[in-house]
Amino acid sequence: MWYVCGMARMPHDRLLVEPLVAQALAGRLDDAQARQLAGRDPELVALTLLALARRIRDLQAHTPGGVSPSTPSGQRPIYTKPNVAAGRGRRRKRPGARDGHPGHHRPPPPRIDEHREHHLKVCPCCGGPLQRCQRSRTRLIEDLPENLHSVVTEHTIHRDYCPKCKKHVEPVVPDALPNATFGHRLISFTSWCHYGLGVTLDQLIDILQFHLQTKLSAGGLSAAWQRLADILRPWYEQLAEEAKKAAYLHADETGWRVQGQTCWLWCFANGQVCYYLIDRCRGSPVLQRFFGEAFDGILLHDFWAAYESIDVADRQYCLVHLLRELEKVDQHNTSPQWQAFAKTLRRLLRDGIRLRKRPDFTPTRYQSRILRIGRRLDTLIATEPDDADARRLLKRLRRTGDHLFTFLDYPAIPFENNCAERMIRPAVILRKNSQSNRSERGARTQAVLMSVYRTLHLRGHDPLRTLAEALRTYLQSGQLPPLPAADIADR
Repeated sequence: MWYVCGMARMPHDRLLVEPLVAQALAGRLDDAQARQLAGRDPELVALTLLALARRIRDLQAHTPGGVSPSTPSGQRPIYTKPNVAAGRGRRRKRPGARDGHPGHHRPPPPRIDEHREHHLKVCPCCGGPLQRCQRSRTRLIEDLPENLHSVVTEHTIHRDYCPKCKKHVEPVVPDALPNATFGHRLISFTSWCHYGLGVTLDQLIDILQFHLQTKLSAGGLSAAWQRLADILRPWYEQLAEEAKKAAYLHADETGWRVQGQTCWLWCFANGQVCYYLIDRCRGSPVLQRFFGEAFDGILLHDFWAAYESIDVADRQYCLVHLLRELEKVDQHNTSPQWQAFAKTLRRLLRDGIRLRKRPDFTPTRYQSRILRIGRRLDTLIATEPDDADARRLLKRLRRTGDHLFTFLDYPAIPFENNCAERMIRPAVILRKNSQSNRSERGARTQAVLMSVYRTLHLRGHDPLRTLAEALRTYLQSGQLPPLPAADIADR
């Protein structure tokens, strides 16, 4: 950049004797050097300031909208974000399964409810008569009935007198909650659409009114969902206990709003459990209340410092977050020191991931290579680069380096936190559609029903049938049955 803003007119020998100019243009000028430069030739100071102004304008021109490279992705306008393929310089993955895999198609319906035959009376081309043949073909069409509507059942409840108890008694109606005007399947369907699929309340009312010929109010649905959440509270507590006793657990958090106040939605999940928790705190007190004194399994999470306050058997930091941060810093830091550091760290992380993906990988088989990766990490941590970004990441690596390659010691542990990211994504979509919660009770209902429906999905159960049967059992026995375990046959 020596040629910009008149610097080309400066003699070459004069540039060589002015290292302070190079320090200024590189952004590494301290207070003493700045004062020393200000006391030199005024013409030299003016040219240096003009060169710095030119570099700032170039940086703003290469950043659409004038957004700083350090601005979080969620605060950047969508039109300033580059396309994934163009922005990262990667070749797009070919859609579909890999070559050689069997094709995926929709299975035929298990039953045929109606048969229809179709004959032409005349030729559609010339209008002439047709000669009947024995050739035919079949075609299956699956559709919904024209008039979908709810079924209204009138229950006549006989009340009889018990001479022994000296009171009137009557049988329990197991098809609906006490004083409710709609049954279990309707409550299960509407709550699953809202909390499980993210359908908004207004959209759900339109679906019921126009497609199912059922008129319900927003207040009636909300009250029914709150009653349902109160009944399913034992399942919610059971999920918390299963999560605490899991061999490994993914954790993540995202912003939430309750009564217009900033809160946080916490997610703890693995392949069988998904537990949501809404709290006003994002720090370690939430984790300490949830886990208690310690967690005996392996906790997988990002680099948020609050997770480090929990005493765990072992932990795995998300390497994808670290790789993304390297790419983010690459966008605004082009210094040779940073490029060398980032290249070394990126190659180290990718070597560990590549080793884990080998088909014959076992910790004992590749023990020597795992130890070699650990030594390479120790060598990198011992360096002292001059770049500020490299020093910042090295400080983090010194704190978390012992848990970057935990996945090489436990084959069942991934190197990323993708499970928690995928489990928290439906909640984020629902947050965009429904604007979080308007009351504390609504937040509790949100956490309970989202946890139940997401866990039933993970375990392969039909949410409508499972909840309807559980509510019938609850009304008949007064006790909710245990939450069903994983059903492999239904997957």
